[in-house]
Amino acid sequence: MKHIFLDSAPLALLTQRHGVASADACRQWLAAKLASGCTIAVPEIVDYELRRELIRARKVDSINRLDRFIGDPHVRYIPLTTGSMRLAAALWAQLRQRGTPTAPDEDIDVDVIAAAQAIHLSIPLADCVMATANVAHLGRLMPARLWEKI
Repeated sequence: MKHIFLDSAPLALLTQRHGVASADACRQWLAAKLASGCTIAVPEIVDYELRRELIRARKVDSINRLDRFIGDPHVRYIPLTTGSMRLAAALWAQLRQRGTPTAPDEDIDVDVIAAAQAIHLSIPLADCVMATANVAHLGRLMPARLWEKI
């Protein structure tokens, strides 16, 4: 079974209204993945990243769709924990020690936190993938692919 973690790009598509071609395509992709037995998960930091922008833009309908999506029993919501945040701090430092950071030093670096939330679950990485539009950054931390290619 494959565990698919959603980054903000596919999650944002899933909160858009019906009739938007890319959002409808993402919903069809999601339905196919669920039907094939995949587990879909949303790291809490990704919810935060998307939600803050929806609130800023006053997109109430999108916020309601986000709430319904993460409340769906077929979607696993991954809360932030002390363990995942400590792992994120270690990953952040390792990336900088190697000279391959994913964000400026003063940035909270959502990518590192999202990956740490997934990794901290102790699911074999061979069974996990982060569905994203940012393969270059997330791929430094865990398997990551464009959602359309999963």
